[in-house]
Amino acid sequence: MTATETRPVARATRVGLGMAVLSAFTFGSSGPMAKALIESGWTSAAAVLVRIGGAALLLGAVALVVRRGRVRVSATSLRHLVVYGIVAMAGVQLAFFNAVRTLDVGVALLLEFTAPVLLVLWTALRTRTLPARATMLGAALTVVGLVLVLDLAGAGSVDPVGVAWGMLAAVCVAAFFVLSERQHDDLPPLVMAAGGTLVGAIVIALAGAIGLVPIAFTAVDVVLVGIETAWWVPALWLVAVSTAVAYLAGIGAVQRLGTRLSSFVGLTEVLFAVLTAWVLLSEVPGPRQVLGAIAIVGGIVVVRRSEARVVRDSAALLEPGVAP
Repeated sequence: MTATETRPVARATRVGLGMAVLSAFTFGSSGPMAKALIESGWTSAAAVLVRIGGAALLLGAVALVVRRGRVRVSATSLRHLVVYGIVAMAGVQLAFFNAVRTLDVGVALLLEFTAPVLLVLWTALRTRTLPARATMLGAALTVVGLVLVLDLAGAGSVDPVGVAWGMLAAVCVAAFFVLSERQHDDLPPLVMAAGGTLVGAIVIALAGAIGLVPIAFTAVDVVLVGIETAWWVPALWLVAVSTAVAYLAGIGAVQRLGTRLSSFVGLTEVLFAVLTAWVLLSEVPGPRQVLGAIAIVGGIVVVRRSEARVVRDSAALLEPGVAP
C-alpha cells in the first residue's frame, strides 16, 4: 500500500476516532441528565421512553428531509433494522434498568462495560485465533480502569438475577457494535438510527403497557449545577444529544474503525459520565477514579496500536511480491 493510498485510510481513522469520542461523550452525559429526572419523580423507564421515542421523531423527520421523503429499505435491511432496534436500542436499556433494580449502579455499569472484552472473546472464537498480546493487555488495563473509576469497594451484595441482567446488557452492547458494522446500501447511519430508535421506543412502550417496567412522569423542576431547571431541559438533551447525536456518531465510528477498536474507545463513556456528573451534579471523582481514568486511556492506546499493527501487517501481505 503506497503513501497516497494510506492517506484516506488514516483520515478515515482520525474521523472515526473523533466520532467515537463524540459518541462516548454524548452517551456518557445521559446518566446525569436521566438521574436529575429520576430524582424529580420520573421512573427510569419513563426517561428511556422519552429519550428513545423523542429521538425517533427527531431522526425520522431529519431522515425524511435529507432523503426527500424516499426512505425505502429491502426486506433484508428491514430485518436487520428490527433486530438492531430490539437488541441495540431497547435491549440495552431494559436489561440495564432491570440490573439496577437489584444491583448497585456501579456494579451494573461494570457488567455492561465488559462488552469490549466479550467482543475480543467472540472474535477469538469465531476466527479460532488468539488476540495479540497487546490487545489482551489493553483489555486487562481497561477492565482494571473501569473497576477503579466505578469505585466498587463499597458495593453492596451481588444478586445473581441482577448479574444476569447486567451481563445481558453487555451482550446487547456488544451486539450494537457488531450490528452497526454491517453496512447496507439502503441503511445509512441516519436511517439506521432513526429506524432503530423507533423500534426501540415501541418495544419500551409495550414493556410498560404489560407491566414489565413502570412508567411514570412528573413536571417538577430538576436541579443541575445547583440551579433549579425546567424538566424539559434534561429531557431535550437526552433526546437530541444523548441519543440522536450519540447513535449517529457511534454508528459512523464503528463503520470506520471496526467493532473492536470502537468498542474500546467507547469505554471513555465512563470517564465522560464521571466528568458530567461532577459538573452537573457535584459528584466529585476521587483518587481511585482518576487512576482508573489513566488505566482506561492507557488500555485504549495499547489496543489502538495493536490494531494498527495488525492492519499494517495485513496490508504488507497484500503488497505485490510479498510472500505470505
